[in-house]
Amino acid sequence: VFRSQALIADAVHSLSDLATDLAVIFGVKYWSAPPDSSHPYGHGKIETLVSAFIGIALALVALGLVSDAVTTLRSENESGGPGLPAFFIALFSVFSKEWLFRWTRREARKLNSKAVEANAWHHRSDAISSIPAAIAISLAYFFPDLHFIDPVGAILVSIFIFHAAWKIVKPTLLELSDAGNPEREAKLKWIALSVEGVRSVHQVRCRQVGTSSQADLHILVDPEMTVRDGHALSHRVRRAILDSIPQVTDVVIHVEPFNGGPLP
Repeated sequence: VFRSQALIADAVHSLSDLATDLAVIFGVKYWSAPPDSSHPYGHGKIETLVSAFIGIALALVALGLVSDAVTTLRSENESGGPGLPAFFIALFSVFSKEWLFRWTRREARKLNSKAVEANAWHHRSDAISSIPAAIAISLAYFFPDLHFIDPVGAILVSIFIFHAAWKIVKPTLLELSDAGNPEREAKLKWIALSVEGVRSVHQVRCRQVGTSSQADLHILVDPEMTVRDGHALSHRVRRAILDSIPQVTDVVIHVEPFNGGPLP
C-alpha cells in the first residue's frame, strides 16, 4: 500500500519481534525450572538456546531483506515511489520501539534474564533501524529521481539487524562452548585463599549456565589435616564463594595436601 521497501524491511524486523517475544514467554517456564534427574545441572542453557534462536532469526530476516533489496536495485524499476504516510509510520516506529526497549531492558535487569535482555536489544535495533528507513522514505518521496534510495534504505536497515543479531549470538556461542571467565576465576581464587586453613588454590574453573555460573577448584591444605576437617574447610570455602558472588550457584571443591612444592 505504501510502496516502500525500506518500510517493509522495518515491518518484517518488527514482525520478528513477535516471534522472539513468544519464544521468551513460552521459554521462561522451562529455563527457570529447578534441576531434576534429566537435567542435574539445571535448565539454564535453555535460555541460552532461546537467545541464540532470537539472534539467528534476526540474521535470517536480514539476509532475506538484503536479497529483496538487491533484486529491486538490479531491476531498475522506477515506478511507484513510497507515499508520505510511510514516512510518518516509520517515524512513529522509532519512538514506540525505543520506549519498548527501555521498558523491556528494565524488566530484564529485574529478572536477571539474558533472553529478556536480548529481546530488549532486539527492540533497540528496531528503533535504530527505523531511522534510516524514515530518511530513505522521505528522500524517495520528495526527490522521485532518487528512487533507488528506498531499497538502499532497506539494505541499511538489514545491516543494523545483522549487527543486533551478532551482539545476541556471540555471548551464546561463548557460553555453549563453555568459555571461561578469567575475571570471575581470579575472584574465586582470592575468596578461597581468604578462608583460614587454605594454603593454596589452583585449577580454578568457571562456566556460565544461563544467568548463573558454576565453578570448581582445588584447595591445598595442611597434609596432616583429617578428612573430617578438610571436608569442613571445603564447606566453609564453598559458603564464602556463594555468599560473595550471587551469580555463582554451585561450587565443587577438591581438597589436596599442600607439600610446599610446585603446583601441578
